[in-house]
Amino acid sequence: MVIESSIPAVLGNLARTQPDRSAYTFIDYEADPTGGLVETLTWAQVYQRSRAVADELSRCGSPGDRAAIVAPQSLDYIVGFFGAMQAGFIAVPLSVPQSDTHDERISAALRDCSPAAVLTTSVAVTDVVPYAVAQWGGTAPAVVELDALQIDPLDIPDADAIDHPEEAYLQYTSGSTRQPAGVVVTHQNVIANLEQVFSDYFESTGKIPPQATNFVSWLPFYHDMGLVEGVFAPLLASPQTVDDFPGRPGVLMSPVAFLQKPARWMQMLAVYGPSWSAAPNFAFDLAARRTTDDDLAGLDLGGVLGIINGSERIHSATLRRFNERFAPFNLPATTVRPSYGLAEATLYVASAPLGHAPVTARFDTEKLAAGYAMRCGAEGGTELVSLGSPRASTIRIVDPETRTENPQEKIGEIWVHGDNVAQGYWRNPRLSERTFGAVVADPAPGTPAGPWLRTGDLGVMSQGELFIIGRIKDLLIVNGRNHYPDDIEATVQEITGGRVAAIAVPDGHTERLVAVVEYKQRGVAEHEMVDRLRTVKREVTSAISKSHSLRVADLVLVAPGALPTTTSGKVRRSACVERYRRGEFSRLDVGV
Repeated sequence: MVIESSIPAVLGNLARTQPDRSAYTFIDYEADPTGGLVETLTWAQVYQRSRAVADELSRCGSPGDRAAIVAPQSLDYIVGFFGAMQAGFIAVPLSVPQSDTHDERISAALRDCSPAAVLTTSVAVTDVVPYAVAQWGGTAPAVVELDALQIDPLDIPDADAIDHPEEAYLQYTSGSTRQPAGVVVTHQNVIANLEQVFSDYFESTGKIPPQATNFVSWLPFYHDMGLVEGVFAPLLASPQTVDDFPGRPGVLMSPVAFLQKPARWMQMLAVYGPSWSAAPNFAFDLAARRTTDDDLAGLDLGGVLGIINGSERIHSATLRRFNERFAPFNLPATTVRPSYGLAEATLYVASAPLGHAPVTARFDTEKLAAGYAMRCGAEGGTELVSLGSPRASTIRIVDPETRTENPQEKIGEIWVHGDNVAQGYWRNPRLSERTFGAVVADPAPGTPAGPWLRTGDLGVMSQGELFIIGRIKDLLIVNGRNHYPDDIEATVQEITGGRVAAIAVPDGHTERLVAVVEYKQRGVAEHEMVDRLRTVKREVTSAISKSHSLRVADLVLVAPGALPTTTSGKVRRSACVERYRRGEFSRLDVGV
């Protein structure tokens, strides 16, 4: 496994020991929709280009300064990210702003980290320059166009004398723009977390990906799962010494290319087998719905080793649809790996073990509302996806009020301890102490007192298996009873197929349940729409009443794309509450 102490050291070693092996391949579907425009960099080329970036950054600041990467998804993005660390800077991966609107998330992150340089490309520089402004009385950051740098051949030294800080990069969480939280991730956090990833996912192959595995990804590099899956996994899974088998390269495309045609993801998984990938739950639904038999004609998915399903709530119905859709193309039923993680733990925390199809269990809905997980029969109740028994990570379920460990079957906050847990939030000691410095009261034997990462997620251990319940801050309290919005949203999605936000809206001394539902009108004649909307509202209202014993105070039908989301595609429920209270949703169901 990895024996180097930092990301630049690993990159340098690969450039020395296997310079001509493929490192990353990028398929540019936006330039050529047929996928004919393919660019590949070897480890030597990645190293040489990143050194050119580092040389340029040395003129912009000093080790420990920040370098923000604000660029489109491309190999230049990866080169810029590595180049920042080669220079001893702290990298800050961010998304590229949209040209027709001001992106406050980018502005907020740049204000928070005060970079000495902003790395971008010639295609995006016009949109990026307005964001490169002076912060806190300092000087404006330099703007560096990565694709305009002169790349000179250079000898790769036996070892790089890199004066780099312990911190590798800042991972900005995507949920808030007013108070950005930059997770401080160290080189050792990354190395430790990838060792946990490989240990858990590849138990049967020596705790390392099989030879010639391709890491296929469309996830954005500025998101934690995209960064680990698409950038770090190929780097840290490749053999660190000269040997006779191929490395494990990354085969990449952009999120836009995936959203335009989800079948491209499935095609890449088949063409570049044996393959490994990752995606949020919604992507599995998209791929199942929008991939035709013609898209996969002549292709075989039997070489897909695994696909991580994480980053958002995992729906059992989605797993079934995905497996059923691609079973005719030999996709193994054991392919999808339900997983849990968060940026504050670098990425990975827990996953279901390999070797069997995803496992679900049904729990009494009334007991869940009361804070306990009691399993019920095959019908009824709330169906949750098992993450198995935690293996590489140390996890406890803790009462967030008393900070004592919960017994099996009692719901509490998920706490995480280990070398993968990040240092804290950038220059925010108060929030860091509250989130990363938790201590278990009267810990049981084998439980460290601290420090623990408080994830803010509710979970439960049932029969030795971990189940995720939802976010503490999103818990709905209606008529004095607890309800989990993920469960309500899953019920609605089975009827409508679109994204849903289940929110509690204050009304005097109580809260009302409101469901905002994205509904597609495609294929319905205008004179039929009113009847269709009435039917949908009636079915949704009835399903929520039957499954959750709740009355929906208002069911709001909106067009696709109307719900506010984070950069990783999660619905921002708090923003939905504000929009609803201000009457800002454009309703399809007016008068229905």
